[in-house]
Amino acid sequence: MAAHTHDGIDWATRLTALRRANELDAEAERVIARRLVRPLPDNPTVVDVGCGAGGMSVALVEAMTARGGGTIVLVDAVPELLDAATTAARAAAAYETETTTSPVHVRPVLADLATERPADFAGPADLVWAARVVHHLPDQRQGVADLTGALTPGGWLALAEGGLETKFLPWDVGIGEPGLQERLSYARAEWFVRMRESMTDFHRLPVGWNIVLAEAGLLDVTAFSYLVDHPAPAKQAVRDWAVEQLRWLAEVGGDRLHAADRRTVTRLLDAEDSEYIGLRDDVFLLTAGTVHLGRKP
Repeated sequence: MAAHTHDGIDWATRLTALRRANELDAEAERVIARRLVRPLPDNPTVVDVGCGAGGMSVALVEAMTARGGGTIVLVDAVPELLDAATTAARAAAAYETETTTSPVHVRPVLADLATERPADFAGPADLVWAARVVHHLPDQRQGVADLTGALTPGGWLALAEGGLETKFLPWDVGIGEPGLQERLSYARAEWFVRMRESMTDFHRLPVGWNIVLAEAGLLDVTAFSYLVDHPAPAKQAVRDWAVEQLRWLAEVGGDRLHAADRRTVTRLLDAEDSEYIGLRDDVFLLTAGTVHLGRKP
């Protein structure tokens, strides 16, 4: 298990892939950041929990600068990711400061949300943003309760969780059986269940996120979804992302994939093969994510 994580994933090795995903999600993240920051009070404190490579951190810095500045607290359990996000956010803050007198202060915090309370190191916050991080905690309900505890009265919790399955391959890639994408997704879902069950102090979450936010005492619980759409023929960054994504899906799918599908994946990942997805014109990226919102009384 990677140090300071509970999911068995070595996130430091995923840094390049996370940066590439940030590049492709950048426009959607800017729209989300502006929407979340707009109703906040002057000079707010915003916490980016599980900041990863810092894509949303940069978007939040830009949105906060446009609203008059403030403080952003970056939180991650993996030092390599926290360093990357801090560097990106501070660079964005420095760039914005060149044209404004409303600086955003960046404060990094190395912390494990499963064992440390955000209120002790990140609050009180006007906004807590947590994107695809709570589902990596052993007890997701407790994780949401702890994030809620870091909010100031009237503060908002925004969880980016769920949405639609990411698509990037045509139904028939020309080799192997059609429907490879769907079988990869099924194998990933099976892996995800086993990954969560392997966690120490694992708890199931048999309800939707809106119920979890309401149980945590939040009001005005709602949600909105956003689209990331890079249609074929896509730029090379999308194809490079697809290579990383297919490699990741094959890794987590492992023996859950039929041997014939593993052979197909091997060809698709072979840069010397005529079917290499890094050079295919029919690779794309289409996904929809959901942000769940609630306000602390």
